Amino acid sequence: MEKIPMTPKGLEALNGELKQLKSIERPAIIKAIAEAREHGDLSENAEYHSAKEKQSFIEGRVKELESSISLAQVIDPAKLSGAIKFGATVALVDEETEEKKTYMIVGEAEADIGKGYLNINSPLARALIGKEEGDSVEVRTPGGAKGYEIVKISYV
Repeated sequence: MEKIPMTPKGLEALNGELKQLKSIERPAIIKAIAEAREHGDLSENAEYHSAKEKQSFIEGRVKELESSISLAQVIDPAKLSGAIKFGATVALVDEETEEKKTYMIVGEAEADIGKGYLNINSPLARALIGKEEGDSVEVRTPGGAKGYEIVKISYV
């Protein structure tokens, strides 16, 4: 299988979520299922079906996290420099609106655009890779082409 690029902080977050699911969520749902079973007929027991559905979600997420963690290729951005690559924190200015945005380019497992973590496979990240401060990039988005100027690149 292919390695998944990840920052040390991203790996720590995945390990934390996995620990939470295994040590708190899983035991709680097992207890909820046991309590729901005590209510009798399982075919019409909404609490039981809801708890089993939640258990299925938790087990699926545990397997997903364990897989991501086992395939993690940890890359420490603090040891990098130069043109934009994985782990770069990039400050951009929208050439139309002059709006400033800052993103860190991370792996898919830790991407969260709301927090400024940009998936390395996204159109914007792919357009930024290899560029330098002062360069302009044009990104094709579903809403049309957008132009950005790269104001600052840092590796923290």
